[in-house]
Amino acid sequence: MSMMSAHLSKDFFDLVKAIGESKSKQQEDRIILDEVAVLKKKLPEAGVTKKKLKEFLVRLVYVEMLGHDASFGYIKAIELAASKNLVQKKVGYLCSGLCLSPDHEFRFMLVNQLQQDMISANYLEVSAALAATVRLATSDMIPPLLAHVLKLLSHDRELVRKKVCMVLHRFHQLDASAVNHLGSEMRRTLCDKDPSVMAASLCLLHALIESEPAKFKELVPSFVSILKQIVEHRLPRDFDYHRMPAPWAQLRLLRILALLGRADQAASEGMYEVLGDVMRRADTGINVGYAIVYECVRTVTTIYPNATLLDEAARAIARFLGSENHN
Repeated sequence: MSMMSAHLSKDFFDLVKAIGESKSKQQEDRIILDEVAVLKKKLPEAGVTKKKLKEFLVRLVYVEMLGHDASFGYIKAIELAASKNLVQKKVGYLCSGLCLSPDHEFRFMLVNQLQQDMISANYLEVSAALAATVRLATSDMIPPLLAHVLKLLSHDRELVRKKVCMVLHRFHQLDASAVNHLGSEMRRTLCDKDPSVMAASLCLLHALIESEPAKFKELVPSFVSILKQIVEHRLPRDFDYHRMPAPWAQLRLLRILALLGRADQAASEGMYEVLGDVMRRADTGINVGYAIVYECVRTVTTIYPNATLLDEAARAIARFLGSENHN
């Protein structure tokens, strides 16, 4: 790929080349200190185009990535996030997310821009704002952003709905009380027509169920149905990994079922058939299959006991212990 086709200046190309060819940490540090001096001089200059500013911010990320302070340029990342050019906007958000510490005051300066992008008619701008929110959100930013995020649960683009689930999960990690009341919204998301949105919703549902499993007992048939559809290859092939259907969704569903079936005979009885099916289909001799079988064993030994499943779990453990494969 030529420098021209990649829209790189010779200075940028030379910087990356010099870093890659440095023979010691001391030499690398000298290169970065020279770059810091260049950026400190060029960033405040009048007439810097946004296209050039985008490159400067990428170089700024290199400076931070290699252990040096580039706080002198943070405000420029905030400015570029307001660009109408989508690539420039993404670079502004990316630089902010990578460089600003969790308690940095500049994070809150982005709230208004995030709100504006979330109501944009361009779904790519909306998606960029949601992706940035996952990286940039703090507990103080949840109240002004939550209503905007929730409105996007009904967006017509599955990419946006999926990223909303990711943002809500991040909000839960920052302040569980801010989203604990969203059980009904997440139930609807679980039934989304797009499998990627459904799979993304499992992360937040898992977190909510961990804290209050009793509130979600009625969802056992839904989780069992989804798991059955996955193992029967009824999801698009895009979700396969080494011919294993949606393995990460399977793992998450198994953990959820373990929580819901613990000490609950009625809930557990609805899981027995699908758990046996998952364990048999996953035992294909590949690493991701071993991970699913292992999670099945954990689930089977957590829910209300079933003799047949416990025997299958014991056989799986025996195979693990006797295997020459270290995985």
